[in-house]
Amino acid sequence: MGFGKEVVLAVMVVFCLSSQLEAQLQVGFYDSICPQAELIVKTQVTVALLSNIGLAAGLVRMHFHDCFIRGCDGSVLIDSTSTNTAEKDSSINKSLRGFDVIDSAKALLEATCPGMVSCADILAIAARDSIELTGGLSYEVPAGRRDGTVSLASETFTNLPGPGFNVDQLTQSFKVKGLTQEQMVTLSGAHTIGRSHCSSFSNRLYNFSTTVKEDPSLDATYAAQLMQECPQGSTDPNLVVPMDPSSPNIVDTGYYSNILANRGLFTSDQTLLSQVATAGQVRQNAANSMLWQNKFAAAMVAMGQIGVLTGSNGEIRRNCRVVN
Repeated sequence: MGFGKEVVLAVMVVFCLSSQLEAQLQVGFYDSICPQAELIVKTQVTVALLSNIGLAAGLVRMHFHDCFIRGCDGSVLIDSTSTNTAEKDSSINKSLRGFDVIDSAKALLEATCPGMVSCADILAIAARDSIELTGGLSYEVPAGRRDGTVSLASETFTNLPGPGFNVDQLTQSFKVKGLTQEQMVTLSGAHTIGRSHCSSFSNRLYNFSTTVKEDPSLDATYAAQLMQECPQGSTDPNLVVPMDPSSPNIVDTGYYSNILANRGLFTSDQTLLSQVATAGQVRQNAANSMLWQNKFAAAMVAMGQIGVLTGSNGEIRRNCRVVN
């Protein structure tokens, strides 16, 4: 009997802890303290996308890169100083874009309700708005994140999954952040929008191995097209290609259809076909757009809760680029 009671008590403790974790962030967190918060962010995102639709992918990617390093704490927004190289200046993050959009939203929010809205929340809301404005499903963003005060470029190399990762590496990278393999496959669909620099996949086109020039898992016609756009030996940092050529600015399931046609741009995209479980999810997502859209929205909410600072932890930065 005593053992049974201990088990019940342990289960109750775990349940209570889980409930507390889930309650850390709340939908409608700003309703009473800054009711215009989400509208202000969405307005700034809308204006930015009207002039450059590509910023949608930039804001989604920035949120992802923020959450995978120290949790979703806005640390990716902090500028480097004379004594510290911040995350944004890591070679991995040099291509991040959309910082000005966050700055504009923050400035308006500070003028409207100073010291209330965190940079981490602004980024999470801006990512959601970017998805909605490019054809994805909208979703409620649980808010109440506070901002971190540490940003280290060195941490990007050990926390962010790379374009050359295989399924096992990707699965492990997401697992340590509390995300499942299915959520990894679902969130990989973010590559439905945006662009990539040639340097991120050129290893698949030239000198793939000692015996093969190009990656045999890459469709030959697509490989030839990529070679035209990314000449061998080019050092032009401005050379970019769309990750989903058929609909580069629309959130849809073209990404998964591309993988099934051996047209996944990165190794980390095409590798999803290499295992039974992940290949099944790719096929399912390609065939059922609404299913993927719903899973993607739920996975974004889950990702947005990685390692969050709440309550009295962290701070509300007055300027997203500078620690208070």
